[in-house]
Amino acid sequence: MKALNDWGLLALRIGTAGLMFPHGWQKANRLVEGLTGGEVKFYNWLGIGEMPSLILTVIGELVAPILILIGWKSRWGAALMAITMGVAAFMVHWEDSLSDKEHALLFFFPAFALVLTGPGKWSIDRK
Repeated sequence: MKALNDWGLLALRIGTAGLMFPHGWQKANRLVEGLTGGEVKFYNWLGIGEMPSLILTVIGELVAPILILIGWKSRWGAALMAITMGVAAFMVHWEDSLSDKEHALLFFFPAFALVLTGPGKWSIDRK
């Protein structure tokens, strides 16, 4: 049974991180454009500015999924991703319908589950 749990955690890590990665890549491209003189329009969720908010989002949507995927500091990566998706669902899309929040929630819950469970046997973090 433990082997099935480890396979399940591997599938959860690969699926969640793999599907989040393109979102982070797109935002990283926006960040590069902003750093090279382009205009950055992004939700300023902490009141720290659009650029810092975008940087934090790139960490949560690009760096964190890489950590989750390779299984190194997975719980930290999953926590960063869950926080980012929680902000998206409960702050950015707070007044929107459930169908608009759904995408963020569908990333929030698996990331939160990985915070609780850890990465499983097939990871750099394995114990």
